[in-house]
Amino acid sequence: MIVFQLFWEFFKTGLFAVGGGLATLPFLQRMSEATGWFTTADIADLIAISESTPGPLGVNMGTYVGYKTLGIFGGLVSTIGLIFPSIVVIILISKILDKFRDSEIVKKVFYGFRPASTALITAAGLGVAKITMLHLDQYKESGKLLQLFNLPNIILGFLFFYAFSILSKKTIGGKKLNFHPIVYIAIAAVLGIIFKL
Repeated sequence: MIVFQLFWEFFKTGLFAVGGGLATLPFLQRMSEATGWFTTADIADLIAISESTPGPLGVNMGTYVGYKTLGIFGGLVSTIGLIFPSIVVIILISKILDKFRDSEIVKKVFYGFRPASTALITAAGLGVAKITMLHLDQYKESGKLLQLFNLPNIILGFLFFYAFSILSKKTIGGKKLNFHPIVYIAIAAVLGIIFKL
């Protein structure tokens, strides 16, 4: 019953992925290894599509995986599985938070979530870097160090980092060159198509 498994996998992800959409990536990587519904290479496409479409990142990724696995119905099942824990937790918290708002234990629990979400997002960032910047399969086959690195993606990543962090602080005629992130996404999409990245 793949439908129930799809719901259950995303239910667990929605329940434990503290810290937003990027915090779901470690769960998706584990899900990829455990189920075979998608490859770790698919995760790079998953992130790109989810980041460039409207809506919450985690929900977009869940919908994408569900759709890839079982079509439209799978997208619906995985999305419901992902958001269901949040709905339940929000309803429960709204009912009891007023009673415990000033509780030291509650404050410490929420304080404890901070490092957990930081760790999940850091793991997600490292996972994305590994998928997009390295060719582990090619390196394992050839053993050549140059085969390990995805040089076009590394160069493009550094160029965008430079453009986003340095050029956005420059001014021309008293106006900051502060481009909207969608400009960078559009440029990256065009370069990806042209150079088949």
